[in-house]
Amino acid sequence: MSRPAAVIFDLDGVLVDSEVVWNDARRELVLDSGGRWRDDAQRAMMGMSSVEWSSYMAHELAVPLSPREISESVVQRLERLYRERVPLLTGARESVASLASRWPLAIASSANRPVIDLVLKLTCLSRYFKAAVSSEEVARGKPAPDVYLQAARRLSIDSRACAAVEDSGNGLRAAAAAQMMVIAIPNKAFPPERSALALADVVLPSIAALDPGVVAALGRPSKRPE
Repeated sequence: MSRPAAVIFDLDGVLVDSEVVWNDARRELVLDSGGRWRDDAQRAMMGMSSVEWSSYMAHELAVPLSPREISESVVQRLERLYRERVPLLTGARESVASLASRWPLAIASSANRPVIDLVLKLTCLSRYFKAAVSSEEVARGKPAPDVYLQAARRLSIDSRACAAVEDSGNGLRAAAAAQMMVIAIPNKAFPPERSALALADVVLPSIAALDPGVVAALGRPSKRPE
């Protein structure tokens, strides 16, 4: 049996209760600029890289700005809100600290790099993570596996020996596509589809339930010859 050698966390919705914050920031920009907001927009953008979701907002939501301007504007709004208060989920700090005592940890997030760095700095969680990757640093955002594969590379660990912690449908698909062991903590505001949730090896009610025992219990028959 192959056991986890590392744990890779998504950020938004897993450690930070931020999906609603992202939704509000994007919706505010669309309405302020005269675009057309759609009720399914946030779910559609979950997991996309900054290049992908800013292009989506320009073309699908009719925001009259360039994708780069859209991305920068949304990030500025998020940074302002985070400097006031980072909505760290209950139990997130304790879970990260306990897992970091046994495994190397990384972040694989769809958030822009400045947002990831700011959140880790303001929450003082940066000391627990050996690597952090933004989807804007790889070719494709979630549900493609690129950001998870890159995080595993930065840890110098085979992706198949990594456990991924995710909350969204696109995130679960990305982790599964990277052949990782998948821990699902379904997002309450934007729950993943059943087909995506079925990809998880274990489903937890909250980040507070994620402890070393959950990770240690993961494993699968090795596909490599003995």
